[in-house]
Amino acid sequence: MPSQKLENLLNLALSASESERERSDQLSVGFKPESRLWELIVKYNGDIGRLNSSLITVEPLIAGYAIVTIPENLIESFANLEEVEYVEKPKRLFFSQLRGKQASCVFPISQRTPFLTGEGVLVGIIDSGIDYNSPEFFNSAGESRIRALWDQTLTVQQVNERVGEEGEFAGMASAPKGFATGVEFEKYRIDAALQSQNPASLVPSFDTSGHGTAVAAIAAASGNLQDGRYQGMAPESELLIVKMGSTQPDSFPRTTQLMRALTYLVNKAVELGKPIAINLSFGNTYGPHDGTSLVERFLDNVAEIGRTVICVGSGNEGAAGGHVSGRAQQGLQRGETRRVELNVGNYQSSFNVQLWKEYVDRFQIAVISPSGIRRELDSLQIRTERLMMEETEVLIYVGEPSPYSVNQEIYFDFLPVGSYVNQGVWTFELTPIEIVTGNYDFYLPSGTVLNADTRFFSPVPVKTLTIPSTASKIITVGAYDAAYEAYADFSGRGYPLQSIVGERVNQGSIKPDIAAPGVAINTIGPDGAFVQVSGTSFAAPFATGGAALLLEWGIVRGNDPYLYGEKVKAYFRRGAKPIRGESVYPNERVGYGALCVADSIPRGQ
Repeated sequence: MPSQKLENLLNLALSASESERERSDQLSVGFKPESRLWELIVKYNGDIGRLNSSLITVEPLIAGYAIVTIPENLIESFANLEEVEYVEKPKRLFFSQLRGKQASCVFPISQRTPFLTGEGVLVGIIDSGIDYNSPEFFNSAGESRIRALWDQTLTVQQVNERVGEEGEFAGMASAPKGFATGVEFEKYRIDAALQSQNPASLVPSFDTSGHGTAVAAIAAASGNLQDGRYQGMAPESELLIVKMGSTQPDSFPRTTQLMRALTYLVNKAVELGKPIAINLSFGNTYGPHDGTSLVERFLDNVAEIGRTVICVGSGNEGAAGGHVSGRAQQGLQRGETRRVELNVGNYQSSFNVQLWKEYVDRFQIAVISPSGIRRELDSLQIRTERLMMEETEVLIYVGEPSPYSVNQEIYFDFLPVGSYVNQGVWTFELTPIEIVTGNYDFYLPSGTVLNADTRFFSPVPVKTLTIPSTASKIITVGAYDAAYEAYADFSGRGYPLQSIVGERVNQGSIKPDIAAPGVAINTIGPDGAFVQVSGTSFAAPFATGGAALLLEWGIVRGNDPYLYGEKVKAYFRRGAKPIRGESVYPNERVGYGALCVADSIPRGQ
């Protein structure tokens, strides 16, 4: 019997064969086959540190969360310990200016009273790194505005050996306090690197994709290049940078790395005694999208530490064709069958489908292959199924609700027998048996990793927010086109309007909170190059920089020492301006409207 302390996906991964894991994009995430070790997310109580041993490594984070590295054969006994409440495997994360800054109503408060610049505030960027050599991150004295840079992809040995080879020295490199991985470069070392003829000998950290540099520039560029045309929202803020990413080539960062990064940033801000606005410009589609996963709940806890604001992009899945939702006939008898059709494109190596529904509802579920092979299962028969359908193995896990959610997951992993999953139309049929609410949702992985032709035939764009933008106590930022004042169709959407208007609901469930410019944004990338970017990845830093300005106005300047967290969200919502074509607010596309920082500051103060 699978452990109920382990999430469904982890139970399936542990029951999968070596071959199935290798062919799956999801099941192998967090597993190191060479050592047979798993990296897992653990919610715990009591003293979990006592479980550290020569076989098990425990990294306590904050608020009762930890990352545990453990041999596969010890997971079951570990989960049975009293201190362990729940365990999840990591998931992959996908990285989804003048005009934008003007549209966000910054000039009225940055170029005239109160002349806000972000001074005295920290901006935390968790992304693909930063070009620390760029003058856009220098202060007026030519020194770096980066207080610290944690590169999770490096090792201490790599960096210290390099320093020795180059004959330059600025102190031995080390991991951040409380962490065992990566290398932390503090401001003094970055400044020494900037004065060196070979900066990489002291700080060998690079932003190879340019994503993180562009995000940081939108939030906080100094305006030292291009005659200041691409100055960021908070040009005098100080920066804390975390470069996430796997040491494996062509892979993606994981949620465990995100959790370490968030812990590092809030602890560093508390240590420095400064408020912090944190930017997250990535996410994934795995989960019920209701804020109940350990990562989402962890973000809510992080948001309550220190004087913190967390801004997260809503993702770019709005038009990706990766979501279908519906409602089956209510009543206690067998009802009309619902059909969901999925087109699988040529050369699709593997993919998964999640079906989420309320546990109270019971369906007979059928999977039909392109040639018409049909297999059935019952949504209340908790088990693992393996179906051979044409040249595709469908690995299925019918799960149970977790201790934190009323939803049930049925997970389908499509694995090729040869090189590719069978191309064509795959069909899911849901036949109601006992129905109370009848609501269901299907999700595909992020469009980033799918063939462009792999998508649902009749997709539903609502509830396409990526996780963790679904966490309650963060500011979720959608994207709009500032040039045309129009909603960006790629932007992840929240719940349908009728489900949130006129009802008493948790205010945290109204997502997104606001929208910011996210189409054709002009900014600066690595090596001072001009870049034009689109996506909610680049809408989020407008809100992050705007939040830094509110933190400066309230906390640094003494106008409101309690202006952080949910209060910043409330001010942003109140100050939001209308967007053309949107008549009712809040709504699932743009929340309360477009970011307007000037109108978010209380009038008359």
